[in-house]
Amino acid sequence: MKKKIVALTMFVSIILLLAACGTKDSGKSGSSSSTEKDTFTIGLEAGYPPFNWTQMDDSNGAVKLDGNAEYAGGYDVEIAKKVAEGLGKELVVVKTEWDGLVPALTSGKIDAIMAGMSPTKERMKTIDFSDNYYTSNFVMVVKKGGPYEGATSIQDFKGAKVTGQLNTSHYGVIDQIEGVKKQTAMDNFPAMRVALESGKIDGYVSERPEGISASTANENFAMIEFTDGFKASEEETAVAVGLKKNSELTAKINEILAKISDEERQEMMDNAIKNQPAAE
Repeated sequence: MKKKIVALTMFVSIILLLAACGTKDSGKSGSSSSTEKDTFTIGLEAGYPPFNWTQMDDSNGAVKLDGNAEYAGGYDVEIAKKVAEGLGKELVVVKTEWDGLVPALTSGKIDAIMAGMSPTKERMKTIDFSDNYYTSNFVMVVKKGGPYEGATSIQDFKGAKVTGQLNTSHYGVIDQIEGVKKQTAMDNFPAMRVALESGKIDGYVSERPEGISASTANENFAMIEFTDGFKASEEETAVAVGLKKNSELTAKINEILAKISDEERQEMMDNAIKNQPAAE
């Protein structure tokens, strides 16, 4: 009888051991499959219209911000939706401060940056970029009816208080204006619009879509396009998807972007300008 009990005990022990091993293997298998994510997570400021902005509902195709009651809309979001669709993944949008975008990407918090970011040589030391999905030119946003509304050259801003966004080419090109009173760089465009409205600055450097956006959203603003303008390379005025170094997504995203015609891109930008919130 004792032998039967011992044998039964050993049999049960073996069954439990095999079950435990099976559970462990199953866990490993689940972990491995989780690397094949079914989401495409992007980071953006949601404060740079018409490229990206924040709104309170899903009108005009806006996407819910992850962990936030608000939604993100804009040109970047529309391009991101096409990229996610092409990848066969669900789009997730994470609102991130400008200076936090690259760290969020390199740490794996997000899969890509789609925030009106230019593929500069400096940034390419840290991250990779897709092909461009928009190219523009630098402009100045000023107060309508003010002393600089009639400017035709950047040199007309001699003595003016001018700023741009922190850690961007917008801020760097201000040095091309002789005698300018270059102000401290600001964190985002809503802050610059407030500073312009209050008279703290005379103007800020931007790209043409944002300049159109600002002057459309606020009747007190005017966008200045120059006949004698800022000198900038295409890498400084282009916009591309920021990706981790040697990301397997780069080639796939380039294939998707190549299928979006110039006409469709311009239509998407025109709609973004039209659909932006009335005021920031």
